[in-house]
Amino acid sequence: MTIQTGKLTDPAVRAFVCAVNAHDREAFLKLLTPDATMADDGSERDLTEWIDREIFSSHGHLEVDNESDGGRSLLARYSNDAWGEMRTKWSFVVEDDGRISRFETGQA
Repeated sequence: MTIQTGKLTDPAVRAFVCAVNAHDREAFLKLLTPDATMADDGSERDLTEWIDREIFSSHGHLEVDNESDGGRSLLARYSNDAWGEMRTKWSFVVEDDGRISRFETGQA
């Protein structure tokens, strides 16, 4: 059962999902620390290149099925124009200022 985005527990993660689903690159980037990093399926990726390819140019969309770790870990159905829909896991490191310094994703 999908969790409505507005009901996600962690404010930074909620804003992340909203920015992805709204295809709002500017809002997305404002959520990240200047030195933010990310990994996909266990491999470190260039964050800017990855988000442009996997989210913004391919119309990425997240539907969250479950959250844990205070809302900083998600199980979600992720879809984009390149890969279709897949079951994914997401985890986030949120700093004291409310910005995300790292996220990891991969197939669940």
